[in-house]
Amino acid sequence: MHTTRRDFVRLAAVAGLGLSPLSRWAAAGLPSSGKSILILGGTGFLGPACSEAALARGHKVTLFNRGRSESMRKDRGRPSAVPAEVEEVLIGNRDPDKTADEWKKPEERDANSPKGLSQLEGRKWDAVIDTSGYWPRIVKASAELLAPNVGQYVFISTISVYKDNSKPNMAEDGELNTLSDPKTEDFGAQFENYGAGKAACEAAAEAAMPGRVTNIRPGFIVGPRDTSRRFLYWPIRARRGGEVLLPGAPDDPIQIIDVRDLAEWIVLCIERKTTGVFNATGPDKELSVRAMIEGCKRGVGGKAATYTWADASFLEREGVRPGELPLWAAPTGETAGFHRINIDAAKRAGLTFRSVEDTARATIEWFDSLPADVQVQVSQTPMTPEREDKILQAWKKTKVEPPR
Repeated sequence: MHTTRRDFVRLAAVAGLGLSPLSRWAAAGLPSSGKSILILGGTGFLGPACSEAALARGHKVTLFNRGRSESMRKDRGRPSAVPAEVEEVLIGNRDPDKTADEWKKPEERDANSPKGLSQLEGRKWDAVIDTSGYWPRIVKASAELLAPNVGQYVFISTISVYKDNSKPNMAEDGELNTLSDPKTEDFGAQFENYGAGKAACEAAAEAAMPGRVTNIRPGFIVGPRDTSRRFLYWPIRARRGGEVLLPGAPDDPIQIIDVRDLAEWIVLCIERKTTGVFNATGPDKELSVRAMIEGCKRGVGGKAATYTWADASFLEREGVRPGELPLWAAPTGETAGFHRINIDAAKRAGLTFRSVEDTARATIEWFDSLPADVQVQVSQTPMTPEREDKILQAWKKTKVEPPR
C-alpha cells in the first residue's frame, strides 16, 4: 500500500480525531482497493465489526449465516447488526449435512430451504473471513468449496490453541492442543475441546488453500456488542464507584483486544494479502489490572472508587469461580502465560490498539443504547453487588489482628 505526500497530508488533517489507522484513512476520503469479501457469520460480534471496517474502506461485503438472530427469524430480513451497505445476506447452514433451518423444530422446517454451501459454489470473492468455524469438518467443507474462486481465507482462531499456558511470551510456533477424538464436535463439559478444535480448523483451512490462509488467534475480544459479560462487567462496575473488589495484585497482567482494532486489522491483512499465523491480542505494552480498571473509570466517567485486592487463594476459599471476576487469570502456575502472549508478529503486520478508555467508553455507550430488558440480560453476572460486598467484608476480617 503506497502513501503519497498528498495522502499523508490528508491523513494528518484527521489524525486529531482519535480514529484508528483504517478509520482515519476512510475519513480522509482516500481510495481503497475495492475488494469483494465474504463473511461466514457476520451478525453477532466480530462479524459486524468486520463488515463496518470493510465498508469504511470501500469494499463489497456478502454475509452467509443461518439467519438465527431474532429479527431474521421474524421476517427473513437482516438484523440490526448488519449495516445497510452490505451487498447481500445469504441464509444457509454452512454444515454440508444440514439445511438453513436445521435449528428449528421438525414441524417448523421448510422443505425448500437451500443447502447452505451450494449457494456459494462457483461464486468469486477476493477473500473470506471465517468467524464461525469450530470443527475441522465444517471448515474443510467451506475452504475446499471456496478454494477455486477465493484468493484468501482468513480464519478466526484463538489463543486457546496452545497446549501450555504456563509459559509467558508464547509465540505462534508454540505446541498446539490436539483432539483426542479427531471426529468429535462436542466442546466438552469444561470446553476442553474448544482450543483443539480451532487448531484442527486452522490445519483444515491451510490444507484446502495452502499458502493463502491467514490464521488469526485472538485473545479476549472486547468492545461494543460483546454480550459475553466479560469486559462489560468492568465498565459497569467502574461507573458505579465505591469499594471495588479486584482479583490478585495491581500489577497482574491483562491482555484484551478491542473488536474494532481486530476487525480493522483483518481488513488490512486482506488488502495487503498478508498470510500466515498471528497471535492477536493487546495492547502493545503490558496492561495491568489496575490500569484496566482506571482506564474503564476514565472512559465511563465513573464515581469515586477505592480498590481492594484479594488474592487467589482467598477468593477460592470464598467460592469465587473462574470468570466471576472476569478476564483475570493468576500470573503464576498453569496460567502464568495466559495474559502474556507474544504479539510481535501481528504488530509488525500492522495491528494497532485503541486505549482501554476508548474501549470502555464505546462499550458503555453500546450498553446504554440497549432496551432495558436486554441490558438486564447482557449484564447479568454472578458477582452481584451484594455478593461483592459479602466477599469484601470477609476479606477485611482476614486482616483484623487477633486479640493479644
